Amino acid sequence: MTAILVACGSPKNSTPKIEDFTFSVDKFADIEILRYRVPGFEDLTLKQKEMIYYLNQAALEGRDILCDQNNRYNLRIRRTLEAIYLNYSGDKKSADFENLTIYLKRVWMGNGIHHHYSEDKFTPEFSENFFKSAILSIDSTKLPLSQGETVESFVNTLIPVIFDPTIFPKRTNQAEGVDLIKTSGNNYYGENISQSEVEAFYAKMKNSNDSTPVSYGLNSKLVKENGILVEKTYKVDGLYGAAISRIVGWLKKAAEVAENDKQKDVINSLIDFYNTGNLKTYDEYSIKWVQDLESQIDFVNGFTETYGDPLGMKGSWESLVNFKNIEATKRTEIISSNAQWFEDNSPIDPKFKKEKVKGVSAKVITAAIIAGDCYPATPIGINLPNSNWIRHEYGSKSVTIENITEAYDQASLGNGFADEFMLSDVERKRAKDFASLTNNLHTDLHECLGHGSGKLLPGVDQDALKAYGSTIEEARADLFGLYYMGDPKIVELGLLPEKEAFKAEYYQFIMNGLMTQLTRIQPGKNIEEAHMRNRQLIASWVFEKGKAQKVIEMVKRDGETFIAINDYEKLRTLFGELLSEIQRIKSTGDFESGKKLVENYAVKVDKTLHAEILNRYKKLNLAPYRGFVNPVYSLVKDAAGKITDVKISYDENYIDQHLRYSKEYSSLPHIN
Repeated sequence: MTAILVACGSPKNSTPKIEDFTFSVDKFADIEILRYRVPGFEDLTLKQKEMIYYLNQAALEGRDILCDQNNRYNLRIRRTLEAIYLNYSGDKKSADFENLTIYLKRVWMGNGIHHHYSEDKFTPEFSENFFKSAILSIDSTKLPLSQGETVESFVNTLIPVIFDPTIFPKRTNQAEGVDLIKTSGNNYYGENISQSEVEAFYAKMKNSNDSTPVSYGLNSKLVKENGILVEKTYKVDGLYGAAISRIVGWLKKAAEVAENDKQKDVINSLIDFYNTGNLKTYDEYSIKWVQDLESQIDFVNGFTETYGDPLGMKGSWESLVNFKNIEATKRTEIISSNAQWFEDNSPIDPKFKKEKVKGVSAKVITAAIIAGDCYPATPIGINLPNSNWIRHEYGSKSVTIENITEAYDQASLGNGFADEFMLSDVERKRAKDFASLTNNLHTDLHECLGHGSGKLLPGVDQDALKAYGSTIEEARADLFGLYYMGDPKIVELGLLPEKEAFKAEYYQFIMNGLMTQLTRIQPGKNIEEAHMRNRQLIASWVFEKGKAQKVIEMVKRDGETFIAINDYEKLRTLFGELLSEIQRIKSTGDFESGKKLVENYAVKVDKTLHAEILNRYKKLNLAPYRGFVNPVYSLVKDAAGKITDVKISYDENYIDQHLRYSKEYSSLPHIN
């Protein structure tokens, strides 16, 4: 592993040049770890840098919350593995120890014992005997034992969780026909609680409080006490209180150096929410946050996305600290300023359109820190808040994280992927010329307009689609972006240099949805993750509907399969037709149609094609997944203790970063 901080002769604290920067940090299992640059940080004022430092600290304090949310044994297992890694005195070059190190790296990547994307439980390649003997060989005070617990009892508790494939096999189960709560390994619900009990509990809550459509269950764990279902709320004096108190402490410091009064009010409202756990307060914070368009620095911090809950209600903890990329934001400002035109010309039924699009704001950002459910794997775009009624009444914020896409693009140069899977030089040249631009533009359209488009009909529950809601919502946003990518309006607005450019995104999307994303699926497995389901749903549906006219073909060459798109305009029409149907499903809460669409097109994998794709991908020696290490921020003070600067460095490696995080930001008990 090599890291280049600053090119020789570069000014102190300046952003390393691309050609002098090492993006790849580590590689193990199916993961490549990258680092990202933070261009523009040195141009911020001292006050802005200081605020980023405090928000960075608040972001890192929530790391253990997500780990515990993902499985109730995760903290004990991670801390045990770290204790072995640091204190084992045996042969550290043995296969067992090296495999334990890889397993630990995977646990860091997945924030627990399940894969961050497939959500299947990891299979350890070290033996039970080695694991047990390693634990017994180190000082018991370094182990995460409960009060009064013996080492032997502790080992016997962890071994089946790690080694038995039938225990917690899936973090979030989306399979049809099973109890999704009982068969999911996450920690959003207590033991011995069924899906029907959860649904009845929250249905009753909604029916008795239907005047305020808050996101019920978002910030709580549902457990049974004396046979009665009760919520354990995440707040300062509640569940995860030790970590949340530290988050609040840093947020208070950030509020003191806020850029303006509006931003300060946003931060204080979030603090109020963390203190009370009240979801109405959370909505008040969300409204203030979405209306703050003046501040250059922005952040996400809290219980946000619901993909980890099979019922789509419980929010995983995440954080992203960022600042506006002013030059690149001109692109998204064009999109958001034309939001009403896009809504009016959408191919959906007029009764599902917003009569007046409100508060659509979009910007390109530079990520300063990623944390929680955004780390080590991170999205390239975000649209928040998730509450449908706030979107409708107040709008939403959309961001494209361009320094993350830069890292992906730079790490992919010359890796052979396009040569192996694209049909011809025509597609490869188009991708080389336009793919970076069209990928970012599709993300802009997806986040800014796609998620913010359309409306629910009166009385429709935003959770009506249940386990299928996340897939349907992601497909809706992707389709919105795809449909408009090929519209002449995009070239007219100056968002693409020529009309042919959109074909780069169409080709890559279809190729990925039908073929290449299968590199992320284990043989014999179905597709479970919502974004992957969304992509296959769209690609499979348009492939089937356009088959008679050969809009898309799978062609064979030397025994290998390639995608040929013969009619890009007809493909755009098909995207519009599917968007219309998916918007109808979303707007009316048509659960059965949503279920049918997902189960028929998004889940099953062609085993023969899958085997072929895996064999071809293996030749390239590429990792199908990528994660990141964060830059490190440190305060610079003068002799009197006054802050004079905030330094950023890029030289921390993957192992050292996680060990440091576990040492400095690990405030939760072993069992929560």
